[in-house]
Amino acid sequence: MDIKELKKLARERMKGYCRVCKECNGIACAGEVPGMGGKGTGESFKRNYEALKNVKLALKTIHDAKDPDMSTEIFGQKLDLPLITAPVTGSSINMGGFLTEAEYSDDVVLGSIEAGTFAMTGDSGNPQFYIDGLNSITKANGIGIPIIKPRENSKIIENIRKAEEVGVIGVGVDIDGAGLITMALHGQPVGPKTVEELKELTSSTKLPFILKGIMSVEEAELAVEVGASAIVVSNHGGRVLDYTLGAAEVLPKIAKAVKGKITILADGNVRNGVDILKYIALGADAVLAARPIIWGAYGGRKEGVKLVIENFKNELKQAMILTGCKDIKSIDKSKIINLNEQI
Repeated sequence: MDIKELKKLARERMKGYCRVCKECNGIACAGEVPGMGGKGTGESFKRNYEALKNVKLALKTIHDAKDPDMSTEIFGQKLDLPLITAPVTGSSINMGGFLTEAEYSDDVVLGSIEAGTFAMTGDSGNPQFYIDGLNSITKANGIGIPIIKPRENSKIIENIRKAEEVGVIGVGVDIDGAGLITMALHGQPVGPKTVEELKELTSSTKLPFILKGIMSVEEAELAVEVGASAIVVSNHGGRVLDYTLGAAEVLPKIAKAVKGKITILADGNVRNGVDILKYIALGADAVLAARPIIWGAYGGRKEGVKLVIENFKNELKQAMILTGCKDIKSIDKSKIINLNEQI
């Protein structure tokens, strides 16, 4: 199986939910939430795409970066490349249900590990989906990070305890899920968190604690203040609020403010290895990818997930060679031209 065949199968198996477009820009699926699209007009989804497209690579070929080292370390885990599988739930709700939630979760968690990285698992209006993710991480000997919706703190801490029992490498809350339609449809209350509430959560566990859904310098600094170990710069794929900026637009200022104080992950329209280099050059320590992983699972199950990540590796290596990057630490803003700064 190759990537072309994998996408063809994924398109057939997700018919009516994801068209697996040649350019995954959020236009065809705008407003399809539940589903695979962006909220409302789909503007926030489209903005992620356009903002990342506006970051160009600086071609450089007079150097000695002939065999780049793509490895990095996140939360004590050595990764073959600076990419982590993003938390996704709702196989039956958003993707058409060709795979059960448990099947999807197993394929993603185990396929990611076989490819040299690890996965985050998600949470949903159906509480069983969170358990399905934990079960998959259990099969992976604890190598994974469950991300919990911004429920009441008592419910979040209850889910953190379940994760601790599994022996996970970290936990987190996607605080940008505060207004998710899918949660409301299932009668699961979610909402914003105060600084005091976040401090209660970070102090409730010794595990690294991740805040996913940071889109401003102000909230990145608050994440440091409350004791989070990492942030994910993300607008939730444009699926929670229309008319936001793209992750690639806000990341440089966030990195300037908190780089070195907290691990910075970025999430937004990561579709290939070149996108990884772009986000790291903008200030991220690693990225999250969701949609290509979904295509991998739906098109080829665990082996499909592995194939997608291996393809990311090949693309990233080529991009590093042609921009003169010996290793991940060599990737900086000198390797890109950020047209977003000129708009």
